[in-house]
Amino acid sequence: MKKDSKGRDIQRPYKLAHQTLCITGFNFKFQSLIGYVELLLHPKVDDLRRIKVNCKQGRIYRVCIQEQWEAAFLYNDPTLEICQGEVKQRNLAFFQQCHALTTDAVDPDLANGEVTIKLPPECFPLISEMKPLRVSIEFSLEQPVGGVKFITPDLDGSLAEKGAHLFTYGTEESSRLWFPCIDTFSEPCTWKLEFTVPKDMTAVSCGDLIETVYTEDMKNKTFHYFLSIPTAASNIALAVGPFEILVDPNMHEVTHFCLPHLLPILKHTTSFLHETFEFYEELLSIRYPYSCYKQVFVDQSYREAASYATMTIFSTNLLHSNRIIDQTIKSRKVMAQAVAHQFFGCFIAMDSWYDAWLPKGISKYLAYSYIKSAFGNNQYRYIVSKDLESVTNYEHNVTTVVLDPSQLTGQGHGQDNRRNFPIKYPHTISAKYLDMYHKKAHLIVRMLEIRIGRELLLQVFNKLLSLANTASQQHFNINNTWANMLLSASSFLKIMSTVTGKDIHVFLNQWVRQGGHARFYGNFVFNRKRNVVEMELKQDMSSKSSFKYAGPLATTIQELDGSFKHSFKIEENKTKFEITCHSKSRKNKKKKIPLMTGEEVDMDLGAMDADSPVLWLRVDADMTIIRHVTWEQPDFMWQYQLKYERDVVAQSVAIKALEQFPTPSSRMALTDIIENDHCFYRIRMEAAMGLANVANSMMGNWAGPPAMMTIFRKMFGSHSCPSIVRQNNFNNFQHYFLQKTIPVAMSLLRNSHGICPSEVLRFILDLFKYNDNSKNKFSDCYYRASLINALSNIVTQAITVVTHPGQGPTAASLSNDTKMILEEISRYLNLEKLLPCYRFTVTVSCLKGLRNLQRFGHIPCNPSLFKSYAKVGNFIDVRLAALEALVDITKTEGSMEDLLWLLDLVETDSDPYVRHQILQMFLENPPFTKQDSSEALSTEQLVERLWKMMNCKFSSDPRLRCGVADLYYTFYGKMRPSCLSVPDSMIVLNLKSKTTFLNASVTQADEKMDENLTESRSDSGMDLDLIDPEVIHQKDDLAEDIIASPPVDIQDEDSDLDIAAKRQKMDNSGDEENVQESDKDVYMSTGVISETISVTTSRETVVPYMASNDSNEDSNSLPPSKLEPDGGLGEYMPSLLAASQDGETPGGGASGYTATPSGEISGEHQRRHKEKKKKKKNKHKHKHKHKHDKSEKSSRHSDKADVGPNSESQTVFSYDTPTVPILDSANISEPSSPEYEVI
Repeated sequence: MKKDSKGRDIQRPYKLAHQTLCITGFNFKFQSLIGYVELLLHPKVDDLRRIKVNCKQGRIYRVCIQEQWEAAFLYNDPTLEICQGEVKQRNLAFFQQCHALTTDAVDPDLANGEVTIKLPPECFPLISEMKPLRVSIEFSLEQPVGGVKFITPDLDGSLAEKGAHLFTYGTEESSRLWFPCIDTFSEPCTWKLEFTVPKDMTAVSCGDLIETVYTEDMKNKTFHYFLSIPTAASNIALAVGPFEILVDPNMHEVTHFCLPHLLPILKHTTSFLHETFEFYEELLSIRYPYSCYKQVFVDQSYREAASYATMTIFSTNLLHSNRIIDQTIKSRKVMAQAVAHQFFGCFIAMDSWYDAWLPKGISKYLAYSYIKSAFGNNQYRYIVSKDLESVTNYEHNVTTVVLDPSQLTGQGHGQDNRRNFPIKYPHTISAKYLDMYHKKAHLIVRMLEIRIGRELLLQVFNKLLSLANTASQQHFNINNTWANMLLSASSFLKIMSTVTGKDIHVFLNQWVRQGGHARFYGNFVFNRKRNVVEMELKQDMSSKSSFKYAGPLATTIQELDGSFKHSFKIEENKTKFEITCHSKSRKNKKKKIPLMTGEEVDMDLGAMDADSPVLWLRVDADMTIIRHVTWEQPDFMWQYQLKYERDVVAQSVAIKALEQFPTPSSRMALTDIIENDHCFYRIRMEAAMGLANVANSMMGNWAGPPAMMTIFRKMFGSHSCPSIVRQNNFNNFQHYFLQKTIPVAMSLLRNSHGICPSEVLRFILDLFKYNDNSKNKFSDCYYRASLINALSNIVTQAITVVTHPGQGPTAASLSNDTKMILEEISRYLNLEKLLPCYRFTVTVSCLKGLRNLQRFGHIPCNPSLFKSYAKVGNFIDVRLAALEALVDITKTEGSMEDLLWLLDLVETDSDPYVRHQILQMFLENPPFTKQDSSEALSTEQLVERLWKMMNCKFSSDPRLRCGVADLYYTFYGKMRPSCLSVPDSMIVLNLKSKTTFLNASVTQADEKMDENLTESRSDSGMDLDLIDPEVIHQKDDLAEDIIASPPVDIQDEDSDLDIAAKRQKMDNSGDEENVQESDKDVYMSTGVISETISVTTSRETVVPYMASNDSNEDSNSLPPSKLEPDGGLGEYMPSLLAASQDGETPGGGASGYTATPSGEISGEHQRRHKEKKKKKKNKHKHKHKHKHDKSEKSSRHSDKADVGPNSESQTVFSYDTPTVPILDSANISEPSSPEYEVI
């Protein structure tokens, strides 16, 4: 149950029991559909007068109650335009607050919606008797920009012959985009679904297919589906097209659908699927909850897989033949995840977004269990370690991931002010954040498995499914009979306590309801006299992503006599432990060493310390918590760990560590791993890349041929002539992946001049020359693509002599090596047009190679080449490779034309996945950032375009809207972009130089100040944040302290007498001379604020932001909703945001009022302040010295501040009447020094 901004529980005054969805017609030519829905609602109160449902971009023709009474309705969707009206504010903080408020305004969990239906008086007697209501809504959808994707290829023939089809898509809770509903997971009901389509097409939807009925003219047919298991509207989907149908031969309940001519590869791709069902049913000890399952493969899908009740919509690109190796692994993982989502995510859904981590984490846990069973424990532990690494890196570099934000204050920003979006709503979060959210949810479920045991955790899952299965068989009851089909944190805690007898409430508070992770730094020394290991472990609390971990932590130490595990209690930030060794040191004697796996191996102990029995030491080897560990130990220990530790995670860590020790012994250790057939193939691939880095560091004393050349020829060269590679034989998959990786790793080798050795180039060209795949049953397209990638990596910066100004690289200026590389890439690129390979992998690599040649100056930069490959009609992988090159060109060349061309694609491209990926490429490789703003690209027109895109253009695609918001944050940060002109009413006060400026240049320096607000500040002076008229600060707790500080008296209205009395009291104060000055500039806008605001400036100071007096911003500066965030500034914003006043003043200002420091008062007050300052000049009590500018002292008023009794120092701003002269902006030049800042 959700709460509103006041903390009150919100409940819908009605309950949904059943819904009928009938779409009577589809028009592919005009991309439209028409139909009706009928909702069966049970009132929960006897005075129900209004019903709110969700519906976007649809046209509603008629609303009828009980099929006889028409009802009036009102449509209002505030998400169409987040910041409504002619708002001139362009800072992201304001946008995100408005975004959160508008999302609340249509949130069905808060009893809201886009459509409000006013019930007619005729149905009031039924409501008073608490009888159900049937609400019918007739609607249509015309050319939708989201929710439904119509695909009509531009070919000859009928719709079926062209392969025209449609499917629904979207993010969480996006069913409202294609039919009216109560679009929330917390409102499940039974469903009747009817779809009338052309006779040569098939409609695939959720539930069981009851019958198919032809119309009287035999031109159309209607598919009738019924879903008896209560399901939320968000889990309903539809796909219509001329699908070829395959009933799974091993499991008849499963049906597969694909587009024409793809049936052969569909059979191979899905041949394993019955194994996943058997695995999950055996693992959970319960049958698959639905009676059927459908897989539909479509073109231009929104994501690789989207799961709904009884069906999943996949991308056609997942299909592959039996000749493809690489795609097989990826496709099976995706489909296994989709089946797991049927158990947790569709059958058992989340109760609210706060509980989404449970079904997402559990389904991913089940999918990873299948991966462990199908691909082995090494693969499982490897991907878990990579997920852990990606989550900790994201939290450290970007922002913390909070799985359950229900305990956060404000709009869900929490304590991490690096986050630029609210996280309390699925429609407002970043796509990258969502990816990390899924990974962290799985890691949390895995942590639960470690704490309570695998068997008990599976019993908990079985109990949840059993209760849900029982509830699904019951008829509707107003008393929430279907509650067990919704998974919440409270219900999970209850089941966990019932089954295991353990309370995990503290665990959830530590890992789920707050973000961050533990960061450890450690090392150890061996005390020979006491035979103990003295280990020191520190927690890094300086990172914004870290928190103080208190709990158990396991350490594994490998000694001569075996491997021993020790557990310690972490309580402090810095902890020292002593571990008593079980072994005695032996001096350089070979001995069989028992490992953790139980096997005994022979080790050469000549490299180790003769006095120490310790071979290596690991912290948290089983990844029991979400942590980042930086461990220090000698290089020989890393070498032992790499060669003899059987855990792939330990080997991967050792490879990264050995890159910092470029020695012959490290080279030998990495070489042994590459040649070891018993080693996991991914570790061997990492070792090859690591050996390249070690070789580059050892280029001064490297002996022999280039690294890995001998290894490759030994493994893959012909027996009679090792320099000629053998015919391809990819039956050994480990050798196949290694054969792809070694040439790429070798291409990274560099000599002392930073150039790849010529032997490596000839070696790779020979691989092209002698490549023979004629007798191989597997395709070599990925192998050839990797060879082209290797050629691309060989390219280094060109050194050319330009004889004429403006003359670029020419064919004559190319070196022989570069010519050979260019010829080989061009040959394969042209060959691909005649004989294309699977997914055009070779073309993708060729495009990347051409871009490398351009980047390093070997060939002229030609964006038109990549634009031709990026156009609609090319395969999506080719388009994305070309778009990635264009994004790089935009950055390196600073081309506004290319930037605008890419933004045009983001707005108009037909494929929503391509549009999303362009934004992600910009985020990965931005043309400019807020730190190094490019004047050529950062223009006011670009700001307005991005603002329009995220404000109203992408209202039907939350993923795109959030992607543009992330890009806006990357470019400009949270504050006002520097390229925008400052309004005339903006005044810059430099407290250090005692100068005032109008229309000052806007910089981003203060954003960093704002992010580091809670850090310690120097006592030498006051750090005063800049006042931005458009930003609402997210530090709720600090802002509340300011507003509630004793000297502050903020009221809605103040009389003139009260103001005069306050000023007189300030004038008579004896502590006014304790002036604190700042090197920062204070920016204020003129406004009609009749209060005196005292801002306490202690070591943690926040200045509340005030509204700008820009044109027409008096009403539009506020969010478009009256809802206010918990703990935010919403409650007291009316007292801080003043309305603008029109009219001119004698001084030429934009308003008749101006904002000045309270020391700058006119007339007698000014003279009195100067006299007091002269008298008490020697009584100055500040620790720092004031640097007054004598040239400006005569023309500037002295700055003063009252010292409150409960604060260190205070700065008082008085908003005075227009007696103060207005500065003439025409006579003041704009500052060029970096010290002038505005946000």
